[in-house]
Amino acid sequence: MTGTGAASVVYLDHAATSPVRPEVREAMAPFAADRFGNASGSHRIARDARLAVEEAREQVADVLGADPAEVVFTSGGTEADNLAVYGTLADRARSGETAGAVCSAIEHSAVLEPMRAAARGAAAVLGIGAVTFHEVGVSGDGVIDLELLARVLGPHTALVSVMTANNEVGTIQPLEAVADLVRRHAPVAALHTDAVQAAPYVDLATVTGHCDLVSVSAHKVGGPKGVGALVVRAPNQIVAMLRGGGQERERRSGTHDVAGIVGMATALRLVDESRGREVTRVAALRDRLADALCCAIPNTIESAPRSDVLPGHCHLRFPGVEQEELLVLLDRDGVCASAGSACASGAIEPSHVLLAMGVSPAAAGSAIRFSLGYTTTEADVDQAVDVVVSAVARLRP
Repeated sequence: MTGTGAASVVYLDHAATSPVRPEVREAMAPFAADRFGNASGSHRIARDARLAVEEAREQVADVLGADPAEVVFTSGGTEADNLAVYGTLADRARSGETAGAVCSAIEHSAVLEPMRAAARGAAAVLGIGAVTFHEVGVSGDGVIDLELLARVLGPHTALVSVMTANNEVGTIQPLEAVADLVRRHAPVAALHTDAVQAAPYVDLATVTGHCDLVSVSAHKVGGPKGVGALVVRAPNQIVAMLRGGGQERERRSGTHDVAGIVGMATALRLVDESRGREVTRVAALRDRLADALCCAIPNTIESAPRSDVLPGHCHLRFPGVEQEELLVLLDRDGVCASAGSACASGAIEPSHVLLAMGVSPAAAGSAIRFSLGYTTTEADVDQAVDVVVSAVARLRP
């Protein structure tokens, strides 16, 4: 149970953001006080900051199975995704040929929108040439269709992006099989994965080891907001989108957020150390929540099989109930959940993820995402069940 002001709430929106871990706050604190230096400087205070950044880079690289020189710090997962897309396509544009960009239809908008922009020429100012774009469909469970993927790959494909796990329904993607197809049908393509949502529960060093580019974000693992990283595995190259001081080996300019970078490294290390037991614990709590709601509320639909999704995801549809009305009642009674992607929380359009999975717009409007995390307890789950059951009963005719 998480405190917010005078009231306590049951926080089941970890997929949007997780509370900052106490150890992370402690690790960050000195960089808001005595260790305030700019890591790009040359004097002793600056050198201290630079040492902290490089030590954090080594920790992040270790968790992600990368070389420290391959880690590029960014302002978050969105920038990491944009840099992967635009930076790769700009690099491939140097050949003067049309570049192919491919992704699944359920990617985060931080991947979908840059690819669409590049394809319609809106990103030409970044040095990106002609781009063809393909969105690959998924199954009803939210898994990318490998046969469709193979059909759109070719010698001119420059970039393929398939997320490690979906941020809305939580479906884990078959990255190893994707990588095999890319290597066979598009040998010059770079393979990118948005691992932001998967980071708390997946051994990224193993699962994303086949990928050339890997995006992560600090605040999904109990770190601070506004910090992320992109792994750019050698010999792949990207063109910088932010130019200026030449930081990050001239791949991303800007003064380092030393405290945030240290906080992200600490959070990733803690997640890596506790992953085994947390996967088991959180999955059991998720099953307790899903079983109770499916039993107590008739016609409840699970959007994807639990065996195929992240341990913390419980994505349900309640036919006959409008998600916005349900979320209002849940919030009033102290349960925090969401309708889907936090980045689209203000949108009234149906989820593009559910539509791609074959769910009708009307049915998609009854979906709620409950996402559990490291702070979730049995008491949280039991209280949430009582509140959700009562709220649905009020809203259903």
